[in-house]
Amino acid sequence: MDDSVKETIEFLQKNADDGLLPFSVQQEAGQRFSLHIAEVEEVALGHDLLPARYQRNRSMISIQQQLSLVRSKVAVFGCGGLGGYIIEELARLGVGRITVVDPDVFEEHNLNRQLLCTQELLGKKKVDAAAQRLAAINPAVRLQAFDAAFGQGNSAELLKGVTVAADALDSIPVRLELAKACKDQNIPLVHGAIAGWSGHVAVQYPGENILQHLYAGEKTGHGVEKRLGNPSFTPAAIASLEVAEIVKILLNTDPLLPRRYLAVDLYHMEFTEVFFPDGDM
Repeated sequence: MDDSVKETIEFLQKNADDGLLPFSVQQEAGQRFSLHIAEVEEVALGHDLLPARYQRNRSMISIQQQLSLVRSKVAVFGCGGLGGYIIEELARLGVGRITVVDPDVFEEHNLNRQLLCTQELLGKKKVDAAAQRLAAINPAVRLQAFDAAFGQGNSAELLKGVTVAADALDSIPVRLELAKACKDQNIPLVHGAIAGWSGHVAVQYPGENILQHLYAGEKTGHGVEKRLGNPSFTPAAIASLEVAEIVKILLNTDPLLPRRYLAVDLYHMEFTEVFFPDGDM
């Protein structure tokens, strides 16, 4: 351990308050020792100091688990209804590196449900809005923003170093391409889809073909959401379920969702587990 690291640790320990590290101290440490806030967080967590922003996590997420989140990388494909909530929740939880992928700009019809969309951002790129939002929420998060559509041609770049991928897309063919790319690269994929009052969540683990079975026989590019629409609460609910699964995968905790998906009916408040058969999934 070199002298600068020792000095950083000593400074953080001296200025912590009952094991909690205020953001003002993190900022000062970053300036004093020429460190990014993310580096300060990692040093702090590695020495049993918890950044104060995460103190409401600690009854369910240990300091070592929080360090695991800081060291994780999640790729979110789509920054719209589902994606906006996923990105926000991951940043607030403390996932250290987030990649966001979306080629679109905000349109007026996005205002009813997309967390990142505001009146002032109409016509602006969704990935730019995600970057601004994350910087305001949690400066410790390192963001990669790709203003591009996902495809087999760029899948290797977009999935490089990713621990878990999150599907927040609205095109079935592109979802299936993402599922194949994740399978090829041994990356767990957390999938969510919404339409009207309903949605579902599934997890495809390496070696499985869950999405191919889920969407077998689908001929159209978009699901029924084009017909049923999406109110504000459906993406919030399904995105939160996706994030819960992502966190369990990142922390390697049970129970997970192997070979099954969760169908959600918010109108009747019914949650139904659908199991896939064993075999080549």
